[in-house]
Amino acid sequence: MSKIYKYIIFTFILSSLFGTFTYLSLTNRHQAIIKTKLLYVFGLVDNDWNIEKNEHHFKMLSPTFVIDGIYKSMEGPKATRVMQLSNSDELYWITGFDIKAVDAKTNEEVSKEFICHMNVDLNDVSYYTTFGLEDRIGKQYPRLTSLSSGFESYSYPKGYGIPIKGNEILTVISQSLNHNQEKINKKIKHLIDFEYEKYDGSQKPLLSKTVYIQLPYNKYDPFKSPLDPNSNQCIPVETKNHSYVDENGNMLSGHWVVPKGKFTYRSSITDQLQLKDSLRLHFSAIHVHPFATSISLFDKTENKYIFTSKIENYKDKIGLVNVEPFSSEEGISLYSNHEYELILDVNNTTNIDQDMMGSMFLFFYDKELDEKLK
Repeated sequence: MSKIYKYIIFTFILSSLFGTFTYLSLTNRHQAIIKTKLLYVFGLVDNDWNIEKNEHHFKMLSPTFVIDGIYKSMEGPKATRVMQLSNSDELYWITGFDIKAVDAKTNEEVSKEFICHMNVDLNDVSYYTTFGLEDRIGKQYPRLTSLSSGFESYSYPKGYGIPIKGNEILTVISQSLNHNQEKINKKIKHLIDFEYEKYDGSQKPLLSKTVYIQLPYNKYDPFKSPLDPNSNQCIPVETKNHSYVDENGNMLSGHWVVPKGKFTYRSSITDQLQLKDSLRLHFSAIHVHPFATSISLFDKTENKYIFTSKIENYKDKIGLVNVEPFSSEEGISLYSNHEYELILDVNNTTNIDQDMMGSMFLFFYDKELDEKLK
């Protein structure tokens, strides 16, 4: 019997050592996934979503996120939940979004530095089938919008919004962040607010189109520095996520490394826009990472800027203070026979490489859907 116990103990120790070695070899992002899962499974922290809704607000309080070290963009603990505005098929209009970081015990607001991003995804098959727009299914990634640090709240221009049936399912993903505090043990939650109203026939629907910067990299040696640091080539953060292949077989990355100094990156978004006719742009939700200083929508055909979003960074620490949206009741037209680009300016003021992304959620007046609704 003693040999059996010794064998069990030996196996346990060996498995523990192997598990520890494997865990330590993982990236910070994957370690956070495992730690968060174990904390929830063993009931060490709250893993429930709390829902509160009234006539105009649908609020979601996330599970607890344990911040125990540095978590750069897209690395921190996160949680996912599906939601519906109601159980009926009544038509509503989503008019805005908001996210705050709060203390897990007191629910008092804490620094927005602990907000990485909050994404809202549609089920495009269900959503477009509801409105008889099946030809739109699968044309782009069905992300409706995103909030992130520096861009934690917005409302669409007056009279505009996203039409949605109350029982339509949305998927919410919220992720935490910590760029600055190495020694920390803090428990937070994210308070997410959907602002909505009932459809009264006067509101105008918006169509969301996602565009993002994609930069070429060396597919044979992806982490080798470009010969010219000022070229539009990049070193990807990784090649498994946010990696794309263009029609010529070239590899592109939407999440890349920025060395010390000032750089400008530009990328064609004409194919991403998929404009069949002219569309009138009314709003932009913008997602960038720290050290971005501006991002612009550029009409390459007319050689002019459509708009530029100014971005303010903290001066004494890493993080974004404010990202400026584009918002207009009147709107501005984009044309199917024009070429468009995103242009991103960055200034890495640190002595180490930083990661970067640059994307926009562009909201156009949806004339086709408006006619169907009326």
